[in-house]
Amino acid sequence: MGKPDTRSIDREIQKTNRKLEAVRRGEMWPLNSAERRAVLGALAGGSYRVLCGKSTTRQENRLESVSEQAVTRLTAEITALHMERQRIVREHAAAKAAKKASRWW
Repeated sequence: MGKPDTRSIDREIQKTNRKLEAVRRGEMWPLNSAERRAVLGALAGGSYRVLCGKSTTRQENRLESVSEQAVTRLTAEITALHMERQRIVREHAAAKAAKKASRWW
């Protein structure tokens, strides 16, 4: 028995880590549709309030909260992927131990 096949999960973990770093840099591409709508709505509302000469505190807070929500979502995804990877490795180790233990000599 060779090593457990975790390449696909490792690839997903790397992709999610790239998304997390992009969200932390303020990029839009890793956001899901609801988060994008919230960001665009806050930007539009903030732009209008700037034109009217009013405070944009509420819209800035909304942008920050959407960013925090995206970071939380991606962190949870990474955690779930790591747990899945551990499960695969653990199952492989158990199968390998069972195979070794089943020998009769």
